[in-house]
Amino acid sequence: MANAVTPGYARREVGLRAAVLGGTGQGVSISGIIRHVDKPLLADRRLAQAADADRSTRASFLAQVERTLGTPDSPGSLAARLAAFDATLVEAAGRPESQAKLGNVLATAKSLISGMATATRDIQTARMTADRQIAEQVGLLNSTLRKVHDLNVDLQSFTGAGRDVSALLDERQRLVDRIASIVPLREVERQGNQIALFTLGGAPLLEGNPVEIGFVSTPTITADMTQALGGLSGITLNGRPVETSGPTSSILGGSLGALFAVRDDLATGAQGKLDAMARDLVERFADPALDPTRAPGAPGLFTDAGAAFLPVDEAGIAGRLRINTAVDPAEGGALFRLRDGLGAATEGPPGDATLLNALHGALTGTRALASGGFPAGLRSFAGLTAEILSDTASRRLSGEADQAFASARLNALADLEAQNGIDTDQEMQSLLTIEKHYAANARVIQTVEELMDILIRLGQ
Repeated sequence: MANAVTPGYARREVGLRAAVLGGTGQGVSISGIIRHVDKPLLADRRLAQAADADRSTRASFLAQVERTLGTPDSPGSLAARLAAFDATLVEAAGRPESQAKLGNVLATAKSLISGMATATRDIQTARMTADRQIAEQVGLLNSTLRKVHDLNVDLQSFTGAGRDVSALLDERQRLVDRIASIVPLREVERQGNQIALFTLGGAPLLEGNPVEIGFVSTPTITADMTQALGGLSGITLNGRPVETSGPTSSILGGSLGALFAVRDDLATGAQGKLDAMARDLVERFADPALDPTRAPGAPGLFTDAGAAFLPVDEAGIAGRLRINTAVDPAEGGALFRLRDGLGAATEGPPGDATLLNALHGALTGTRALASGGFPAGLRSFAGLTAEILSDTASRRLSGEADQAFASARLNALADLEAQNGIDTDQEMQSLLTIEKHYAANARVIQTVEELMDILIRLGQ
C-alpha cells in the first residue's frame, strides 16, 4: 500500500504451495513472489506516452510560431505592421510635400521588415533549441539504455540464485518507460528475466548490449541550413545513419522524432512561407516600371541586405531585408526620394504624388507568387499575409486537437493501468482478513494452553 503511487511499482503476491514431507502434508511453503503486470496494457500505455510527447512537442512549436507572427487583431503582428505601412502610404500620397508623412512611411516600412526579421530569428532560435534538445535526449537515451543493460545483468544473476528480483524489475520498468517517451518501442522478453528493446520501426536499441546512438549538435543554425545539405546532424545507431523523417524512419512517434520534425520540417516550412512573403514584398517594389529614376538592376525600396535580391538566395531573405539607404536619412539618404524616385539627385515638385500612389498600388495590387508552397492564383500583399496567418492558426489548432486526443488516450490507459495496480481498498480488506485469521489462531493457541493447564492441575 505504501508503494501505491510509486512509478514502476507492480503489485506483489506471495506464492504458496502445499508442503509435503514423506507423503504427509506439512502445511504450506512459499514458492516465490509473484509480480502482477498487464503486459499488453503496459505496451499500449507506452505507445500512448510516446504519442503524447510527440504531439505536445509539435503543438508547442506551432503555438510559438503563431505568437511570433501574431494574430491579425494583435498589436505588433505582421498584419498590424502591414496595415500601418499601407495607411502611411495613403497619407503621404495625400500630403506628398510633408516630410513628416514621408518619415512615417519610412518608419512603418522599417517596422514591417523588423517584424519579419524578428519572426525569422524566433524560428531559427526554435530550430537551435530543438537541436540542443535532440542532443540532450540522445545522451539520456544512451545512459538509460546502459542502465537497463546493467539491470539485465543483475537480474540474470539474481534469478539464477533464486533471489527475489521484484524491486529490480520495478526499476527496469521505470527506465524503459523513460525511453518510451523519447522513442516508441517494443519490449521482447528473453530467458532469465532478460528483455530486448526495439523501435517500432525494427531498429534494435538493446539486444544483449545497448546500441550507441550518435548525434552532433550544431550551436548556430541559419535559415539555409538543412540536414539534407549536410549542414545539420542526423542520428546514427552504432555508426549507421538512420532516417529521421519519412515512412522509413525508425525513430518517429516520440519526442525525439518530433524534435527532428520541428528542426527540419515544421520550422523550415514556416520560414519558407515567411521568405515567400518577404520575396513578394521585395519584387513588388523592384518592378522596373514603378520608378523610372532607378538604374537597371538596382535594388528597389526593399533590399537584400542592401543589395538587389537574387531568386536563388530566397532562403532566409525575411531576416535580411533592409530599407534602401537612398531614402534613409540615418544612412545618408533623403526622404524626398520616396516621393521623387530612388535615383533622384534633387528634389522634384513637392506636390507630385505619382510615385507614392504607384508604391501604394504595388502594395495593394494582385500578382502571382514566384515562390512555391501556395495554391495558384493572384494575391495582394495583404491577402498573402492574411493567408499565411490563417494557415499558421489552422496548423496550431490542428496541433492542439491532436495533442488533446493523445493526452486523453494516455490518461485513459494510465487510469486502466492504475486500476490493475495497487488497490488500497482490496489490500486493506486483505490486511483485515489476515488480522482476523491471526486473532483466531491466537485464540486457538490460548485455548489449548488453558486446557493443558487444567490437565496438569488435575494430575497433581
